[in-house]
Amino acid sequence: MTDAFHIDVPHTHATLAVIALSGEFDIATAPAVRARALDLIAAGHPDLVADLAGVTFCDSSGLGTLIGIWRCAKETGGSLTLAAIPDRLGRLLSVTGMDTLLPAHPTADAALAAIQSNRTTA
Repeated sequence: MTDAFHIDVPHTHATLAVIALSGEFDIATAPAVRARALDLIAAGHPDLVADLAGVTFCDSSGLGTLIGIWRCAKETGGSLTLAAIPDRLGRLLSVTGMDTLLPAHPTADAALAAIQSNRTTA
């Protein structure tokens, strides 16, 4: 039995949006995540925080989707920050070297605080 997958957007403000994922992030659900993230970017929220606290499984399709979202955000002058990365995804990010490109924080609130702090010091 697979975990039901959900995409929520619990926070938007100015250029920033949090996209919270829960359930299995895999080949079946990755296209919906990409579409929702690109919609947020197109709507003027190029700085995304991906809250992964509820992700129970993530395969290479999920990783590829995060990389694609990161690239699209960068093209618009935005960014992708990860929050609450599950262990398996953390290992995938480390093996691929993406952990050096994608900032990560233990929670979405910590990610938002870091982004706000960077804005005030920039």
